[in-house]
Amino acid sequence: MQATEIKKALLAYGSPERARHSSYFFKTGKGEYGEGDRFIGCTVPETRKVASRYPAIPLNELEQLLHDPLHECRLCALLILVGQFNRADNERRGEIVGFYLSHTSRVNNWDLVDLSCYQIVGEWLKDKGDRSLLYRLAESDLLWDQRIAMVSTLAFIRNHDFDDTLHLSQIFLTHDHDLMHKASGWMLREAGKRDEQVLTGFLDRFHRVMPRTMLRYAIERLTPEQRQHYMQRSPKRLT
Repeated sequence: MQATEIKKALLAYGSPERARHSSYFFKTGKGEYGEGDRFIGCTVPETRKVASRYPAIPLNELEQLLHDPLHECRLCALLILVGQFNRADNERRGEIVGFYLSHTSRVNNWDLVDLSCYQIVGEWLKDKGDRSLLYRLAESDLLWDQRIAMVSTLAFIRNHDFDDTLHLSQIFLTHDHDLMHKASGWMLREAGKRDEQVLTGFLDRFHRVMPRTMLRYAIERLTPEQRQHYMQRSPKRLT
């Protein structure tokens, strides 16, 4: 089976030292967001190299990799899925999106989300008027669904389409998890790189109630004077 071959290939790249570092970096301790995740110690380029050898692996074998306890197996499956989506016709793309959305519980760390969602969910929705899917994901109780909703808007941002990024950022103003603060701030910053007035308009309305991490991420590319302006304003209650 190709899934077994892929796992063996990834294990051959393994590094115990990198695996230990990844376990710390991706917060796998008790009570942390990546609790229980296990690592081989492959780099992303190494994982991409393995993925490139299996471009046509069927979905049932990708599913096997997604359910593997080893992080790099899940990442490899997602990288393959992105490649398949890029080469697919519209009907096949719909099938891939459905498969992806039915396995979001296995897209269960921020790197897995960030390296896959905007290239699948975001690209699928980019030319569609109905993007209610994003808001259903945003309302999910699963942190990874919520991050998928936010980061998927990167595909729209790259097309100078900012509305959903702004709407979701407003929804997530009161979110209690740092990973969502970072994701929202990152997407706002990406929007600001294309149109600074879009970013500053959002900041003018909400900077006093934005979580500090979200704000810091959002203003990273502004001038020192702008950053000081937005960081020094006293906070107010969100109403």
